[in-house]
Amino acid sequence: MSTLRVAMVAGETSGDALGAALIGALREHCGSIELLGVAGPAMRAAGCVALADAHELAVMGLLEPLRHLPRLLRLRSMLIGRILAWQPDVFIGIDAPAFNLGLAGRFKAHGIATVQYVSPQVWAWRPGRVRTIARRCDLVLCLLPFEPEFYRSHAVRAEFVGHPLADQIALAPDRAGARSALGLAAQRPVLALLPGSRLGEMQRLATPFLAAAIEISRRRPDLQLLAPMANATVRAEFERRLAAIPAAARLNLLILDAQARCALTAADAALVTSGTATLEALLCGCPMVVAYRVGALTALLLRTLRLVRLPYFSLPNLLAGTALAPEFFQQAVTSENLCGAIERALDDVAYREYLQREFLQVHQSLRAGGAARAAQAVLRLLADKGLDAEGLRH
Repeated sequence: MSTLRVAMVAGETSGDALGAALIGALREHCGSIELLGVAGPAMRAAGCVALADAHELAVMGLLEPLRHLPRLLRLRSMLIGRILAWQPDVFIGIDAPAFNLGLAGRFKAHGIATVQYVSPQVWAWRPGRVRTIARRCDLVLCLLPFEPEFYRSHAVRAEFVGHPLADQIALAPDRAGARSALGLAAQRPVLALLPGSRLGEMQRLATPFLAAAIEISRRRPDLQLLAPMANATVRAEFERRLAAIPAAARLNLLILDAQARCALTAADAALVTSGTATLEALLCGCPMVVAYRVGALTALLLRTLRLVRLPYFSLPNLLAGTALAPEFFQQAVTSENLCGAIERALDDVAYREYLQREFLQVHQSLRAGGAARAAQAVLRLLADKGLDAEGLRH
């Protein structure tokens, strides 16, 4: 029996989680499988041999990645050489489209099937990128239900597979159980702080998040604070900024390694950086306030070139088509703005009940099989190219 060879390149923490779930689903269908690529701890635990760590692709913005360009080019060159020498049956790029689409083009030119798992937001900005995706990818696996229709109009093979988080997280989260697991008082209010899984996000958002937490805690001495950290690098930066604010020493703050899902389940509300964490907050039933900052030049380009075409930037609002979560961008990310929005999330009972109904509706719409459906779509693609589901060539 031949062995199915899968090359995977995942960007940062969320991509690592998606990759690990996909690996598990592929193993259920394949008699023998080998995996090689860029992986985080979850993918490595699932059996992927890592040529580099997923954290190396955790760069953000339009211009900020330029200072990482030499390193990223070296990484890209190494991956192309090692993966082509290994001769995989399929390459799956997980998120990180700026990096992975370039790899996909090289591998497709060598006859390797190519998949992009997590669609770039071409429906939101720079729609012309869809032509590049059509040339370089045999299949796009979409997490959001409205994305395949966009691709169909551009003759790109795309499938909605649902979001694995929607299947992993219960429709009725156990808030009491999460508080107990974290050693929190059951009846006292809890606010979660998630200033980002990337170093750049942490550098821009930790200080205003902490300033808001200090002000809210001043008004609510019984407030319990949670800060789940995605990795050791961002934790070190958060703790550095925490130590630089004398008033922060009085916060009733518990810093966690990972455990974002548990923190969001336990919390009454959350301050969250725009990204996958906002979706996780929704799925955990946690009212949230969303903030985002990019570099000054990136912000200028976004505004002057009108690159973003949507009224919202956070996933909950995009999925619902309405402003479920208050959004603050750039200079609007102030402790005053964040405090006002968080206090409404904590105090307004009717608003909280409305959010719970809307969150549940979105949660249900995203339950489409997730990793299992993604694995089936990949294997159908390979079957079309002469490779059956057990890794045997026809």
